[in-house]
Amino acid sequence: MAIIDVENLAKSYGDVHAVRGIDFHVEQGEIFALLGPNGAGKSTTVEILEGHRARTSGSVSVLGYDPTERDRAYRERIGIVLQETAVEDQLSVKEAIDIYGSMYPKHRATGELIEIVGLEAKTDARIKTLSGGQRRRLELALGIVGDPDLIFLDEPTTGFDPSARRQAWTIVENLASLGKTILLTTHYMDEAQHLANRVAVMADGLIVAEGTPESLGDRQSKKTVITFVAVGVSTDSLGLADVSTGDNGRIVISSDEPTRDLHTITGWAISAGVELTDLSVTRPSLEDVYLELTGSNDE
Repeated sequence: MAIIDVENLAKSYGDVHAVRGIDFHVEQGEIFALLGPNGAGKSTTVEILEGHRARTSGSVSVLGYDPTERDRAYRERIGIVLQETAVEDQLSVKEAIDIYGSMYPKHRATGELIEIVGLEAKTDARIKTLSGGQRRRLELALGIVGDPDLIFLDEPTTGFDPSARRQAWTIVENLASLGKTILLTTHYMDEAQHLANRVAVMADGLIVAEGTPESLGDRQSKKTVITFVAVGVSTDSLGLADVSTGDNGRIVISSDEPTRDLHTITGWAISAGVELTDLSVTRPSLEDVYLELTGSNDE
């Protein structure tokens, strides 16, 4: 069942077309990542889905509601975790969650939420004393306090160290395991790769690719790159078509059949008595495909 259904969505500001007729859907229980460089239109799209911005044209259904109508029943079924949430920093973690929870007719228990986001040791700590990562965990708890069916996560791990990011991923995965549907925006490609069931890439107001992280942009069919250093020997006898020499004498081979070509390379090395130093085999990463699709780096 589609939790989010978007058809020909467009948003313009005078002559500026922020979103230019996009279509996508998100299924129940899915983690869907919306990617794109700054100015691509993803923030505008998410704000329309949340009910914070009116669309110019097209149709949008979220949980069966038109979000522009800002129905109370709709707002009670969504959770929003912004990049930064203003919370009174004199409150304790427990007090903040209690206050936010009191605004919902249905809400998760404060202790349960504190455990979900890993703030047990900070239950009675004042918010002003929390680290950036701990504050971000609290913001996540506040975003899901109403036990929402759909959660919007906007750059949820910005500013996290690697360990905190991994812990946050576990929280998101746990929410998905409870049947929650999650729409995620992120600039971290490894985050999208790890968490998302499907991703859509926006550029210049359009969705330029959509699919699983493994298949995005026809990633599966792109060439594998095999590299190694072999000192003092010519590679002419390898018999492979796409061979070049990179920096510091590194041999670079682009391959459509890496298993076969690796067999050829290792057989050639054994026959020649050559050690293949720094041998690596890599397929195009999600980040490689993303940069190819958008044509630019994120800021």
